[in-house]
Amino acid sequence: MQEYPKHYCGVFGVFGHQNAAELTYYGLYALQHRGQESAGIVSCDGRQFREYKRMGLVSQIFKGGVLGELTGNVAVGHTRYSTTGSSHIRNAQPLTGDSRRGQVAIAHNGNLTNAARLRHELEEEGAIFQTTVDSEVILHLMAQPTLGGNENNLVQTVRRIEGAYSLVIMTEQELIGIRDPHGFRPLCLGKIGESYVLSSETCALDLISAKFVRDVAPGEIVIIDKNGLRSIQAFPEQTKRAFCIFEYVYFARPDSNIANRNVYKVRTEMGRQMARENPREADLVIPVPDSGNIAALGYSLESGIPFEMAFVRNHYVGRSFLQPSELIRDFNVRVKLNLIDELVKGKRVIVIDDSIVRGTTCKARVNNLKEAGATEVHVLVSCPPHMNPCVYGIDFPDRSKLMAANHSLDDIRRYLNADSLGYLSQDGMVKATGLDKESFCMACYDGKYPVTYDPTVDKNIMERRRSRIEGLGEGLVREERQIKLL
Repeated sequence: MQEYPKHYCGVFGVFGHQNAAELTYYGLYALQHRGQESAGIVSCDGRQFREYKRMGLVSQIFKGGVLGELTGNVAVGHTRYSTTGSSHIRNAQPLTGDSRRGQVAIAHNGNLTNAARLRHELEEEGAIFQTTVDSEVILHLMAQPTLGGNENNLVQTVRRIEGAYSLVIMTEQELIGIRDPHGFRPLCLGKIGESYVLSSETCALDLISAKFVRDVAPGEIVIIDKNGLRSIQAFPEQTKRAFCIFEYVYFARPDSNIANRNVYKVRTEMGRQMARENPREADLVIPVPDSGNIAALGYSLESGIPFEMAFVRNHYVGRSFLQPSELIRDFNVRVKLNLIDELVKGKRVIVIDDSIVRGTTCKARVNNLKEAGATEVHVLVSCPPHMNPCVYGIDFPDRSKLMAANHSLDDIRRYLNADSLGYLSQDGMVKATGLDKESFCMACYDGKYPVTYDPTVDKNIMERRRSRIEGLGEGLVREERQIKLL
């Protein structure tokens, strides 16, 4: 059972560097936290595309002489966790195809809320899809004829898609970065020498010694070619912003800067704010590594209660392993984090995490602490209760499986076996960022979805599509039987 929200995707691209694929590899390596199911790189020498995509981690995929085969001075890369589309090699990105601009490779971070409707329309027009990912819809839209040239084609394409998308697109002569008009997902621009770089986060720029230039603005299309960089604002009328605040809480690496704010400092301030809102009498503040580390430090600094790393994380836990549940109780919990009993025995403990989704793992942590001799265990969470699913690319479960949406605070506390339970308030979370509430999407907390989404529409489309496919299948079976009879 998934306890924490899973990351969505990381995108990266380089234009104008002789080692474009190698730099993209390092960029994806720095963005590994954003997706751990598959990764891929596509390079171009101005004429030919070369691609390599596999399931697994970046360091496992690009071994031996793989990078040496990805020649060219332009490259785009992607590391993926599946949001729309199953975890399968055919859904690995970047996706490639042909469009009005020639060959094109696309890497997408986010989730399109109207993908099912667009796919249905395109299939009715004769389009054939090779994957189940929403990103392929964008490829088909780019391939359609438009008036006004290539730049107008891009504008018309992004004006038809809805939801969250930060895109890095490569053609035979260009590297293109696009961000949705609400700015749900991060995307930044950098330079290494005279070469341009696009990345989901600034930490990837740091690894390759690229200089941060600026964030790509919401609704902006940046086109990079041999003549330099030019910018198009595809949504000049759109003023409402909705950056995903969970980037600051959990997803982004703490050494990244987003909207001119360092993620580490924001998380520290969230911890400080939590100490102001949820004071507790205790002997120790301990985090759940690694996501709770910085907020716990902030709480300790503000409250004056000593900070200890009582949980030690095993950094070498693979994505799959034997689970001898009958041999070792709470194996999934203990294999990832081990408790130093001597630090908590006889102590009143505050344990800090960044989120509670289902609560199963948190309950096991509390039990570990009490079994080790902690006299009190107070659970504090550095964000508000998650009340709603996300339709913009975070893998939150549906509302029926979100603990806070279905139980009172005291019910959750009793389930966790904690002596107290507290969450950071919505206002406190926003205050820690130094930005105003109107800058963010907080739908998972407050239920206010910036882009309207009616799941019944997609459900009806999928049911009609399934019926049609089943009908075709029955027809093929009958035809096969007739052939055999003949």
